[in-house]
Amino acid sequence: MKTITSSSETSHFPVMLNEVIKISSPHKGGFFVDCTFGGGGYSKSILKYPKTKLIGIDRDKSVTSTAKKLEKKFKNRFKFFQIKFSQIDKILKENVDTIIFDLGLSSLQLKNLSRGFSFHSKDELDMTMGLSDFSAKEAVNNLGEIQLKSIIKILGEEKEAKIIAKNIVKARSDKKITKVVELVKIIEKSKKIKFPSKINPSTKTFQALRIFVNKEITELINGMVNATKYLKPGGKIVIVTFHSIEDKIVKFFFKNFSKNKSNPSRYLPEESSDNLALFENYINKIIKPSKEEIRNNNPSRSAKLRFAVRSKNDFFYPKIFFQKFNKYLRIEAYNV
Repeated sequence: MKTITSSSETSHFPVMLNEVIKISSPHKGGFFVDCTFGGGGYSKSILKYPKTKLIGIDRDKSVTSTAKKLEKKFKNRFKFFQIKFSQIDKILKENVDTIIFDLGLSSLQLKNLSRGFSFHSKDELDMTMGLSDFSAKEAVNNLGEIQLKSIIKILGEEKEAKIIAKNIVKARSDKKITKVVELVKIIEKSKKIKFPSKINPSTKTFQALRIFVNKEITELINGMVNATKYLKPGGKIVIVTFHSIEDKIVKFFFKNFSKNKSNPSRYLPEESSDNLALFENYINKIIKPSKEEIRNNNPSRSAKLRFAVRSKNDFFYPKIFFQKFNKYLRIEAYNV
């Protein structure tokens, strides 16, 4: 999550910037991709080094004005594409040194109440990050009760998904659910633990709907695979996650397709060896924000950073990776 302290693009503080820069080593020069451009925090820091060139990617058209200013400033070194990062293979013509993902919701998106991400909003129930096929409003009004339950339970890890889904379907039979406040009231009515509590009762359901609307798990899995395909040997893939599902997926990919994977791995063929490793020895260590960063930027408290280094082996399509997380992919494929 990228944190913005004002409504303008001038005060932009990406999570764990120092750690990302240290891992990426832009002082050595090279070709970089920022897959979640947002306010451009990582990109601007990398482009400070004169021997770098960078591609910025973001699905959200609201960031294009910031990106255009950067394109003007760094004419021959920076190019922006408004696409989903899963489409990285459609724009890259050569292999790159470092690819960075900063997952989740940006504070620009959260603070813009008209976009419907915040449960404090009184606006339309939207939740689209950009280039989405449908909105949260369409999802809650068109999906069946069983589908809603699966989305809320699995993508939101919400224990009370069954009653929430039931009450959504009951409420919409009387009146279409169109506003954020309407959904919030349904959720609060459904929860056994009443507000106030440490976590807002709507948090997990909103997370689930946002992930579903934007197909975030499908994007992440395809994005990581396509990014790995275009990394140079020794190139790095750096990923900042914000919830347990994302981190579990990233950890599995790095760990099970590295040279020092658990052996034998039940997810790979027995004959697999270093020749089937996409990454060098993976150090299974989570990097977290410093106490100082958390004090200055509270949303960063849930951030986890992992990175892996590309091996010299030829790229292969890791079918097992998709099979492992098929339950998420199946849910995100529901028709609305």
